[in-house]
Amino acid sequence: MKLLNRNIEKDESGSVRLIPEGPEDIWHAYNLIQLGDQLTASTIRGVKSETKTGSVSTDRKRVKLTISIEDVFFDTYACALRIKGRNIVENKYVAFGQYHTLDLELNQPFTLSKPQWDLISLKRIEDACDITKQADVAAVTMQEGLAVVCLLTQYMTVVRQRIEVPIPRKRRGSTTNYEKGVLRFYDQVYRAIKQHIDFDVVKVVILGSPGFVREQFFDYMMAQAVKTEDRVIIENKSKFLLVHTSSGHKGALEEVMRDPQIKARLADTKSAEEARAIDNFYQMLNDNPDRAFYGYEDVSKAAEHGAIGTLMVTDELFRAADVPTRKKYIQLVEDSQASNANVLVFSSLHVSGERLNQLTGVAALLNFPLVLESDEEPESDREN
Repeated sequence: MKLLNRNIEKDESGSVRLIPEGPEDIWHAYNLIQLGDQLTASTIRGVKSETKTGSVSTDRKRVKLTISIEDVFFDTYACALRIKGRNIVENKYVAFGQYHTLDLELNQPFTLSKPQWDLISLKRIEDACDITKQADVAAVTMQEGLAVVCLLTQYMTVVRQRIEVPIPRKRRGSTTNYEKGVLRFYDQVYRAIKQHIDFDVVKVVILGSPGFVREQFFDYMMAQAVKTEDRVIIENKSKFLLVHTSSGHKGALEEVMRDPQIKARLADTKSAEEARAIDNFYQMLNDNPDRAFYGYEDVSKAAEHGAIGTLMVTDELFRAADVPTRKKYIQLVEDSQASNANVLVFSSLHVSGERLNQLTGVAALLNFPLVLESDEEPESDREN
């Protein structure tokens, strides 16, 4: 994401002008945009015109519109964002108050205006515009005939390609058709890795599978790289990390991120901190539950006591259409930061964020044990 202009007033109202440069930037924009905000962007609009002979033609023109946002839709698979609202700046193509839907486009600037810019939104802009916060981990989960190529960023697990190749069964006395099917499958996975993984950015490529599929594919890939003098694959051989998974589906990434071997290898990547935090939470919940809280009510009480050491929140909570709900989570973050807590905002599209959502989307590791009144045994019960 590129920041072109930022104009925030002392009362926290104002606007920012941004250019989304990649699919993840569209995700950032989705998290920034709220109902009631104003969005200015260019769009293609069909414009009817009548000729001197009376015939009507429709020309497609790029026009600049400013809408008051009433609905937002994000397509997780295509990383596409559509924003619907009423036009609030009249022009010769779109009347004032007329509805229009804007599609945010890559490399096309847009201006977002808000009555109040909170710290969560401003931090997201800061992170989105930081060139170092890119996809630094890739993963290929596979089993015979199925592979999923993913990029793991700090905010998203993006499926770049799903590969399915039918492989004939082995027949007694002949495995020719089976072997041809396997080679077709390996070739498609090899091509997908070359197409979707930027080895200048990616630090680790995880190859995960049940059985020996990953080893057999890796041997095939390196043999092909040597045969075709593919310098990119050969020079980045050390970045491949082969691990066991229960299947070749995307869901296997959750077990991969919990593997101690993976944690050690990913120690200097951005996704590792969140994975460690959620693992530490579950461990603390098991060993000392009075230092591991989840759910807004309990976590907010811990914040009141200044007990939070690490606060974990999913970005989904900050997209709440209900303004009071959004504000209470922003206040929770501010209260936690005031007591020097480490605040981690998890992406709901990341593997770690999916795990945190299973805990209501908000959890905290405490600096010291805290027993809430609701957890205490009633006095009448103690007497008995």
